[in-house]
Amino acid sequence: MADDASRKPFIIKHMNADHSRSLSLYLRAYCNLSTKAAASPNLEDVRLDDLVISTPKGGRYTIPFTPPLKDLTETRPRVVAMHNESLRRLGLSDTKITTYAPPRGGQIIGFALCLAILLAYSRRANFEPGSLLYETAGLGRFPRFTAFSYTYQPWIWGLLALPHAFEAVVLLGWQRLRKYNVTTFSGVWWLWIVLGFVEGFPAWKRFDALVKKVEGKEHEKTT
Repeated sequence: MADDASRKPFIIKHMNADHSRSLSLYLRAYCNLSTKAAASPNLEDVRLDDLVISTPKGGRYTIPFTPPLKDLTETRPRVVAMHNESLRRLGLSDTKITTYAPPRGGQIIGFALCLAILLAYSRRANFEPGSLLYETAGLGRFPRFTAFSYTYQPWIWGLLALPHAFEAVVLLGWQRLRKYNVTTFSGVWWLWIVLGFVEGFPAWKRFDALVKKVEGKEHEKTT
């Protein structure tokens, strides 16, 4: 018990200084706090039965060790296990993506084509005489195509925009950016979401490739 008494201040100081994210994850996974509510946590106490963590808004939460520790020398492997379990419950990863990977090679052509269609079919007036697109592209020389585009403009735009919106918001934003700790509404987040909306699935495929690259580098550092 004397060893535990001397070890406890070190554990508390170390967790607060170097593992604030883990404390926040514990609050989110074990106490169902939101990301905002779990921000800036402070470990107040570590006991054989539990951790006591407080938040700036005055919340004070007890997270039990199951089973209890025999002594505080078991703290490190237990809190590491709790960190990994928190990630599993929250659907998150320790890997953090901080950059945007632009399209390359043939993907640039696909991006440009999707952007052109989204812009051209963004409004029906683009296919009327006098509009910038109509006059610049010389659409008067292609009356059948122009009439078709004018008539079906909402459908053509929707058939491209709606699936791309789903891919950007759900497949990219929720399933990938959130999981790999891309800060919501940051510059990198906006690049992936907005440009991902333009090009669709190549963006989240490219994101997956970036994750593998970053994880590979992290693995090399630990071996």
